[in-house]
Amino acid sequence: MKVGIFAKTFVRRTLAQVLDAVVSNGFETVQFNMACAGLESMPEEVPDEKVDAGRREVSARGLEMCALSATFNAIHPDRAERRKGVERFKVLASRAREMGTDLLTLCTGTRSTESQWTYHADNGTPEAYRDLLGTLAELVAVAEAHDLRLGIEPEIHNVIDSARKASRLLDDMRSPRLTVIMDPANLFRREDLPRMDDVLTEAFELLGGRIALAHAKDVSDEDPPVYGAAGTGCLDYVLYVKLLRDAGYDGPLVLHSLSEEQVPTSAAYVRSFLEV
Repeated sequence: MKVGIFAKTFVRRTLAQVLDAVVSNGFETVQFNMACAGLESMPEEVPDEKVDAGRREVSARGLEMCALSATFNAIHPDRAERRKGVERFKVLASRAREMGTDLLTLCTGTRSTESQWTYHADNGTPEAYRDLLGTLAELVAVAEAHDLRLGIEPEIHNVIDSARKASRLLDDMRSPRLTVIMDPANLFRREDLPRMDDVLTEAFELLGGRIALAHAKDVSDEDPPVYGAAGTGCLDYVLYVKLLRDAGYDGPLVLHSLSEEQVPTSAAYVRSFLEV
């Protein structure tokens, strides 16, 4: 395993400057976001020159684009908003391989209109789950057309808020295109923290063989928990890395939810567990 980072952690005027910052901090792989290329994260279109520049600049620095962020609210209560997300996903999917990756990361969504990462009580309803299945059916068809993989991430504020629900979703979808982004910090409510070993172990028992990408951040023991840079909370990285290895995962461990100032310390923290 090697440590990577969300490219958008580094805010610069140009894509070349963003990627120079990635390299200067010792990273070899990035999860890319179209915002780094001067576009919206989910743009209406991706001009040829942006595709060419992205591929050229990444390749020139010997970097790997391990994934492309394609997150939108897959169960937004406004059908028009969901439709806009699907259409913009199609735009990214049509250019992803040209950009240099076959993995697009998703958000399973929430009934909240505030943010796709905000909890809503209706997330647990059968209707919310059915809407997710409908959205994903469209995305999987697009992924098949472009020979892509899709990564869903269980997250306590979303409709898929546990490893068990993620496993059910993969079973219901029955598509090899659908994989998991493992970010264990996202699995914990405060009341779950005393059961950290059990929660992590169950997550890997259910999802370990279907992980396409692993994320690295941390979770505090505050109420509600705060998510931040790896090394600033209480996530058991010894167990996390062991479970990744036991599952046969040897891909990137991608840092996010941190400031640029936190990058050196957080990267060193995560690398220390990989060197054991």
